[in-house]
Amino acid sequence: MSLLVSHALIALGLKFSLKPITFTMLERRPLFPGVIEINHQAGWRIGCSVYLLFDENEWILVDIGYEENVDEIIELIRQIDFPISQCRGLIATHADVDHVQGLAKAKSLLKAPAFAHPKAVGSLEQGDRIKTFAEISAQNVHLEMPIVKIEKPIVDGDKIKVGKRELEVWHTPGHTDSQLAFRFGNLLLSGDNIYRDGSVGAIDAHHGSDIPSFISSLERIAASDIEWLLPSHGPVFRKNDELLAKTIDRLKGYLTLADFGTCATHWPLMDEWDKELAEGRLPSEQTQTA
Repeated sequence: MSLLVSHALIALGLKFSLKPITFTMLERRPLFPGVIEINHQAGWRIGCSVYLLFDENEWILVDIGYEENVDEIIELIRQIDFPISQCRGLIATHADVDHVQGLAKAKSLLKAPAFAHPKAVGSLEQGDRIKTFAEISAQNVHLEMPIVKIEKPIVDGDKIKVGKRELEVWHTPGHTDSQLAFRFGNLLLSGDNIYRDGSVGAIDAHHGSDIPSFISSLERIAASDIEWLLPSHGPVFRKNDELLAKTIDRLKGYLTLADFGTCATHWPLMDEWDKELAEGRLPSEQTQTA
């Protein structure tokens, strides 16, 4: 309001007040120092696990999920007071549609580079709907897979800096040929390698699955001194050597079996996760699967 207009209103005996616009910030709910998982922050399941790793004001995102959820995720990031301009990158654990369909949109909004394994680059830059699981005609799955440019291919042993901390890249093929995991201190963002109930990412030749490689990747995780596994689906869980051993043995059996793929009708772990998200449980308060 101009000074002239305000004086005129005063002369007419009209009272007015200017109230400052305020924005309510949400309290951050980190799982561990420097680690926020977006579904846990929201208190409900938006999609796949989306990890925001931060140090000081700098931050990166590991996976983004479906395109329809990108606006909600970025708005939540604003509400927990992370400067949008300080996003240092968007990382794809692998090139499955449920992890990366929103990558192109997120890049355009955040003006940040995209990272992925070289074996994922072709699928992402060409929008390959078959290899990304966007097209499964037998199950009436017909999704878009927007083309996205990958500025920074990353391989095993690479380091990604966020503030003064580093994310170490692990190549853990098996679920896909491009599957990555990321060490962050005593944590491993473990992708679709293993979940808390002992199940693993879908094994399917269409998107580069390889059982011997999967077994090797799980053995690498089992042999490590990692304390916590932060998977791409479902709740975070403490590294469980017995669970890993059982899973490895099961996959060794798959070498001569064909009873795996995308045909499961229900996943009870997701029901458990929904409940835990609603209750706001931290990893130390969650049920551990033996």
